[in-house]
Amino acid sequence: MSAPERTQVAEAPARVLPRRRELANWAFEGPGYQYITLTVDAVLLIVALVVADQINPADSYLPVLLISPLAVLFLASRRLYDPYAQISRLEFFPWPPADLRGLVLGQDVIMVGGGNTANMLAIWRVHGFDRILREAWEQGVVLCGSSAGMICWFEASVTDSFGPQLAAMSDGLGFLPGSACPHYDDEELRRPFYRDAVERGFPAGYAADSGVGLHFVGTELVEVISPREGATGYRVEPGVEIPLPARFVS
Repeated sequence: MSAPERTQVAEAPARVLPRRRELANWAFEGPGYQYITLTVDAVLLIVALVVADQINPADSYLPVLLISPLAVLFLASRRLYDPYAQISRLEFFPWPPADLRGLVLGQDVIMVGGGNTANMLAIWRVHGFDRILREAWEQGVVLCGSSAGMICWFEASVTDSFGPQLAAMSDGLGFLPGSACPHYDDEELRRPFYRDAVERGFPAGYAADSGVGLHFVGTELVEVISPREGATGYRVEPGVEIPLPARFVS
């Protein structure tokens, strides 16, 4: 889909709209969950802030909306980025804020944390949040996330939302075509499950090692970013797994 023109959105807070839609997906988890949360997500948010600042350099403070079940991530993010970003947290319990659309469209960055992907999507759809997210993306808001926050943007994904066993889910938001699989090198069953699913007709797509970011502009993958030497992303199609070149960041 082509990039949107600069237009003002009715009923949304006044802001200069970016020219490009961005998705920066980050996959992580495994041993030391909280530690990795604070380090890898910190790198992700830095990347997202840099992207947003390049699109909207006039903003003195970049508004960031954090959607995460981990309160510790919210608090740590505020401590780290208060000089650069105005970070707020969106909660759906007991109910979302009254002006949910206005809140979302007023952000430069929306970051989604990990959790149960199927449950998260179900709650979003009940409140129409899926439609608001698409509108935000089409207006140029930078969308990013880790784990569940990585795979939710795709049409399909590999998830453990339904129990300890892995499952192929074809009910994602569909902003990005095809499928995605996180935790590719830190959960031993992910790679064989995803490869077999694609071999049997599941949509082809992308996998990411722990901590690796996939940066999309529109629906095009433009860069793979890795905080670890040797870790990368992959294009997975029937009969083939293609390692992708990655830019190392620390």
